[in-house]
Amino acid sequence: MSLSAAEDDSGSEIHIPADIDWHMLDKSKFFFLGAALFSGVSAALYPVVVLKTRQQVSSTQVSCFKMSFSIMRYEGLRGFYRGFGTSLMGTIPARALYMGALEVTKSSVGTATVSLGFSDTTATALANAAAGLSSAMAAQLVWTPIDVVSQRLMVQGYNGSNSSKNVNPNVNFCRYRNGLDAFRKILYADGPKGLYRGFGISILTYAPSNAVWWASYSVAHKLIWSGIGCSMGKKDESGRILMGSGFRPDSKALVAVQGLSAAMASGISALITMPLDTIKTRLQVLDREENGVRKPLNVLQTVRNLVQEGGLAACYRGLGPRWASMALSATTMITTYEFLKRLSTKSQEPLTP
Repeated sequence: MSLSAAEDDSGSEIHIPADIDWHMLDKSKFFFLGAALFSGVSAALYPVVVLKTRQQVSSTQVSCFKMSFSIMRYEGLRGFYRGFGTSLMGTIPARALYMGALEVTKSSVGTATVSLGFSDTTATALANAAAGLSSAMAAQLVWTPIDVVSQRLMVQGYNGSNSSKNVNPNVNFCRYRNGLDAFRKILYADGPKGLYRGFGISILTYAPSNAVWWASYSVAHKLIWSGIGCSMGKKDESGRILMGSGFRPDSKALVAVQGLSAAMASGISALITMPLDTIKTRLQVLDREENGVRKPLNVLQTVRNLVQEGGLAACYRGLGPRWASMALSATTMITTYEFLKRLSTKSQEPLTP
């Protein structure tokens, strides 16, 4: 089932390449190439994630520039890649779960919604929203423990920098040699539940975030192409964009539209889910002290602390880096993802460009 614009041999429409469904993919190639490509993307964007995490656990508002300068001055480039090895190890299985759930759900729900009589645009949005929801939930089984460990490593050394006066006193400053040592110490101190700290709020953050992102992306993608069509031609009675002799966008135009759609979707998703992401990060990194013993914070205590520190504005600390991270990551991800799917298409089912 293809949710993208169908191609017309009459040459009267914008000829956007058809979508690639799950059954059309060479699965082994899809997962192997995906692991390699997305590992590279993660490496490029990881410093922004570190910056966002440190801003979220800060007790006061610290500018991105000041935070970046402090990390580079006191920790060097290495400070921007704390916990990267652990994060990279989790990227491969998490991405495999994410992409598998995404494609299976999108194909299944897309077929069902079209058969129920929904329009192509509505069916696409619903299928993408459902796919984003299911893929996020599947990936969190791996990502939550990886997040807990990597974020502990990200804030390690934070208290030794010049910005120590901005450090939240509840930050857990247990020293970890590496990701494996952090995993062992967290497991010893808190048991398996320590590795899944914030799992519930992670689902509440990433599931709607992915649903909003994929739905917004599909709508933005169609609106942009519709706008391009309106600027170059007119519509017939059925609403199809007529281009005279037909218009086939080149690869640069396709990438540009995908990138712009991804950036727009990221902005919407970041604004809606930022407070939940801040709460999740604090739950996974911060502790409270009770009778000389450090214990995990709960959601209510985390929210109360945020309100005391700055109200709603405190929930949006790190919005700039998160928006930039999501936009850059999403733009790179969606273009890489579409490229990956075309590389992984079965040879016996070639896709007409």
